[in-house]
Amino acid sequence: DIVEKSEQKAKAEVELVATKEAKEAAMLELEQLSNYNAELHQSCDFVIKNFELRQTARDEEVEALRQAKAILSGAKFEEFLQQ
Repeated sequence: DIVEKSEQKAKAEVELVATKEAKEAAMLELEQLSNYNAELHQSCDFVIKNFELRQTARDEEVEALRQAKAILSGAKFEEFLQQ
């Protein structure tokens, strides 16, 4: 009876060690995922914050390219100065 109890205790202690190791691994992964989430959040905040500024800059670039294309296609440069 004492031998059986000792074996059960030994098995339980092995399971306890394995469970603690699994918990530590899970906690480490959770911490890494939390850090990654924070990085993504910061990146998304930057994109959202600067969206209108970037959109305006792109619109200005497109308009400048249209004007350049029109000039190179033979349009009169004076027409653009009047705008």
